[in-house]
Amino acid sequence: MNTTVQILDHRTPEERDREFLPGMGKPWLLPFYDLFSLRVGARALHDRAAALADVAPGESVLDVGCGTANLSLAVLRAQPAARVTGLDPDAGALRVAARKATRRRLPLTLVQGFADRLPTGDASLDHIVSALALHHVPDEGRVLFGREAFRALRPGGTVTIVDLGSSDGADEGADAGGHGRGAGHGHEHGRGRLRGHGRSHGHGKPRGHGPSNLVRLLTDVGFTDAREVEHTEHRFGPMAFVQATRA
Repeated sequence: MNTTVQILDHRTPEERDREFLPGMGKPWLLPFYDLFSLRVGARALHDRAAALADVAPGESVLDVGCGTANLSLAVLRAQPAARVTGLDPDAGALRVAARKATRRRLPLTLVQGFADRLPTGDASLDHIVSALALHHVPDEGRVLFGREAFRALRPGGTVTIVDLGSSDGADEGADAGGHGRGAGHGHEHGRGRLRGHGRSHGHGKPRGHGPSNLVRLLTDVGFTDAREVEHTEHRFGPMAFVQATRA
């Protein structure tokens, strides 16, 4: 098996100075990210998302907002014959991801870029997955992500997302610096930088990132059968798993 790990740069010249929110909120906290994820049990969320995606041998997968590749590696644990690419704007996180994949002798392509401009051709992917990333992206960026996901997936391809939120809207009342009712990641939603698209709205966390809004967004851009397939309470707060299929 080819175990080559490579990092590519998909950014345009205009995107090289574009701001984003690092995984722990501050760049200097990156070395602690995986330890924090381990302590709070985030691996269970990644493993469940990978199981729900149900990737078959040889299928292509794009992990949007991959960070240090925890979801990408979960997909490869579940299906070692998958062809996985991780996308993230954070070069430091991608270097960590590359070291992890190299140590495990797993094939992984990593791309520096943004959620609203996916590094792939039309109808070229079988799966798009994302974990704990899209809540960083403001409304317009999530809409662009949805359009890009629809463009990039083959007919019958699926998108699987695990992110913060509750269908009843309880997540909308969370504190500005936190993640729902549970312990925060250390992200600063109302200020600082965003993973996906431009700057924040300048208040609390970005609006309307709960599962009902994701389902509506995916439906509006053309996906069929968009739905919340599972919901769980986590230390971060309520977590929703959302899936949709391109007809």
